[in-house]
Amino acid sequence: MANLPPCIVAMEACGGANHWYRVFTEMGHTVRLIAPQFVKPFVKSNKNDAADAEAICEAAQRPSMRFVSPKSIEQQDIQSIHR
Repeated sequence: MANLPPCIVAMEACGGANHWYRVFTEMGHTVRLIAPQFVKPFVKSNKNDAADAEAICEAAQRPSMRFVSPKSIEQQDIQSIHR
């Protein structure tokens, strides 16, 4: 990813997504996090990595898609204390 020109990276929001958001943003990429419930309607076959990737790609291209705001390290620290 570091050797690619800046591009849009779409990911399903999950536990590690905030970390990767920061890593890819530092590399100059634009990162879009999508809530899992917004990706699920685009999965056309059995759940597997390839089907998930296709669904995320399809969802990210929708003009009406709502993206998740990434959490800062401080927000993640506070969240981990409350769990």
